[in-house]
Amino acid sequence: MSDLAPYAANEAQSRGRLHAEPPPGNRGEFQRDRDRIIHSAAFRRLEYKTQVFINHEGDHFRTRLTHSLEVAQLARTIARNLQLNVDLSEAISLAHDLGHTPFGHAGQDALNSCMQPYGGFEHNLQSLRVVDHLEDKYASFRGLNLSFEAREGILKHCSLKNARKLGEIGERFINRQQPSLEAQLANLADEIAYNNHDIDDGLRAELLTVEQLRDVALFRRHHDAALKAHGALTAKQARHETTRRIINTLVVDLTETSRANIQAAKPKSIDEVRQHDKPLMAYSDEIAAESRALKKFLFDNLYRHHRVYRMTTKAQRVVREIFDALHGDVKLLPPDFHDEAKHAEDEAGRARVVADYIAGMTDRYALDEHERLFDPRRLR
Repeated sequence: MSDLAPYAANEAQSRGRLHAEPPPGNRGEFQRDRDRIIHSAAFRRLEYKTQVFINHEGDHFRTRLTHSLEVAQLARTIARNLQLNVDLSEAISLAHDLGHTPFGHAGQDALNSCMQPYGGFEHNLQSLRVVDHLEDKYASFRGLNLSFEAREGILKHCSLKNARKLGEIGERFINRQQPSLEAQLANLADEIAYNNHDIDDGLRAELLTVEQLRDVALFRRHHDAALKAHGALTAKQARHETTRRIINTLVVDLTETSRANIQAAKPKSIDEVRQHDKPLMAYSDEIAAESRALKKFLFDNLYRHHRVYRMTTKAQRVVREIFDALHGDVKLLPPDFHDEAKHAEDEAGRARVVADYIAGMTDRYALDEHERLFDPRRLR
């Protein structure tokens, strides 16, 4: 791709795939990654996985699927402006939440607690496990056999203990290196997306008020600008006009600050990006501080709202009880998972099979499975 900057990921210099394959005939290697992600069962299940609100709470709230699409849209825009690899940025964005449990972070926290004696559970690592192992569609290999660069971007965080078990893909955590600029970008696009759509969903659900949000400088400045530009607005219009301005400010600031960082560092290749002492994709100090303040506000006022907290505790109870039942008697697992658990090397292996099964559930499937396991009136 001639329009790529020298520091961008280039498929011609890719570190390749775990299993060698003939090159794609009518698309690029990173396009192949993106397409495999979109056609995966794990990607389809994101439609019915919680972002903040449980799926049955309303049809207009974001799910993991719509969140991932919004992240990909932001990443594509910024990647194009910085001459990064658009296909890779999109692939990472679409795949970053494939390992998320039902019920969002509540489900992850509950499953991590259940798995503590067996290595814990972390959704980034599970996303990698999904694309490396759990998707089972191809005759020649397990997983999706994505490129190193896509897998690198999916694994945003990793403990040193786990990194040492992952071979080449874990080396950057051990050596304190940076990932590609496309991976750094996807991480920040994720943050832009969830901060702003959570404002929208929180206001829509009437868990937040405009008056509360006006205590946040980033919101207040753009809310004032929307009112000044248009005068009288409906609540829906004001909400949208404000959040779209916030998104634009964050995208422009991230693009301009990152461009300046790249120009100052002068990386001549993706390897020089990896060797840099800190990420080159970043906000200005002022916008970074405002973004952190918004994130803290949402944590305190939305994610800890009593209505969300009540649903969180219910969701965690469902996950814990399903885990305890299935781990206590693996014969309760569906046949394919039961067979894998039966052949696991040890107790930790059996627990990991149970965790894989639960993490792959949608919200509604988890609720149905809980009923099947505990309600004598449910026979199937």
